[in-house]
Amino acid sequence: MSELPVVVIGAGPLGLAAAAHLLERGLTPLVLESGSGPGSAVGQWEHVRTFSPWPELVDPAAARLLEPTGWTAPDVGFPTGREWIDGYLAPLAEALGERVQYGARVQAVSRLGRDRLVSPGRAQTPFVVHVGNVAGTEFRVRARAVIDASGTWGLPNPAGADGVPAIGERAAAASGVVSYVPPTPSRASAWAGKRVVVVGSGHSAMTAVIQLGEVVRRDPSTMVTWILRRGVSEDTFGGGAADELPERGALGVRSKEAVEAGRVSLSTGFRTERIDLVDGRAVVTAEDGRALPPADHVVVLTGFRPDLSFLSEMRIELDPVLQAPVNLAPSIDPNMHSCGSVLPHGAAELAHPEPDLYIVGMKSYGRAPTFLAMTGYEQVRSIAAELAGDHEAARRVELTLPDTGVCNGAGLFDSPEGENAAGGGCCGPAPSTPHPLSLNTVGG
Repeated sequence: MSELPVVVIGAGPLGLAAAAHLLERGLTPLVLESGSGPGSAVGQWEHVRTFSPWPELVDPAAARLLEPTGWTAPDVGFPTGREWIDGYLAPLAEALGERVQYGARVQAVSRLGRDRLVSPGRAQTPFVVHVGNVAGTEFRVRARAVIDASGTWGLPNPAGADGVPAIGERAAAASGVVSYVPPTPSRASAWAGKRVVVVGSGHSAMTAVIQLGEVVRRDPSTMVTWILRRGVSEDTFGGGAADELPERGALGVRSKEAVEAGRVSLSTGFRTERIDLVDGRAVVTAEDGRALPPADHVVVLTGFRPDLSFLSEMRIELDPVLQAPVNLAPSIDPNMHSCGSVLPHGAAELAHPEPDLYIVGMKSYGRAPTFLAMTGYEQVRSIAAELAGDHEAARRVELTLPDTGVCNGAGLFDSPEGENAAGGGCCGPAPSTPHPLSLNTVGG
């Protein structure tokens, strides 16, 4: 067992940081990434700025690994997703070398010769990670431990108000009329003169609304409808000018301005029941029977959820509401906590009945949208210490979170760095923002 690697699933910010910590502890990491390069999910919102400044987006162990290569840590500004990749994630992956494998999609995690029902000798039996590559070849990797840092990007929440795809949503998505990633500026511009529906109330949806509102400004024949499940309240558009993060507040201010200026039509209390294709366009209908005019494009930005399918043979214990580890869930409930108010946590809170299996990063938060990159870096530091047998270090808290009062989400896609002057914020994408969260992930 001691000679086997620790398999890390995902070469995003948390997976690569986990590998750096494991290496520093004398353990052998093997990072399996389904994409073609580091930060594949981040690359899908590469034009969006994070809420977190550079110093909060670089893991300390990763920085120590990179320093001998001549790399210098960026220390000013709020990077876009592309800048995060080019300035940090790509150099880190290069420093890790062959320890990172791309085009390797994890299909299942099991124990050698044992399904989840077999208990005798389980903890002393290697993990077996089942992998498929881009060539269609399947292979298995034995591991002493598994750290799942695969995130939530690949499993967006549906438009259906009851948590499952609306009637006809799958067919509309297959046709390309429905998408779950906010449009890039160039794609949004290409929708000039079209009718577009945006579903969702989080930062990703706000970002898309702002983008499309500018398209309407240039071409008034463009029609944009913004669907909200709830009615308008004092927090519909966020904290505005009073927000502790000016960039997050700007999202609310600008999206509200787009509505009040008439560039975007707001449809509230709209709980989607069905999406029907009519002559190649989508008709979105609510549970109360309201139907919107046929749309050329429907952008669903309602957050993400964890993909637990490849862990079906693992003994994991999750909160029934948040789908987060039971020991962690009470401290991350978004109804009571923001990013900054969540206590630092590590191996103890992230442990499962399956010894040496850990879910980290945005995925560890289940459906809670309040994740910070800094929190994830503390998670993997603690887990690496635990796997190395340094239990005291694993229990020790080595992180002070900024009291941002912010939930995970994406920044403005066109915001210059000079406008970002606040303290910490959530990392990355919000539900698919151009996003978020997500690391930046998160859902409205």
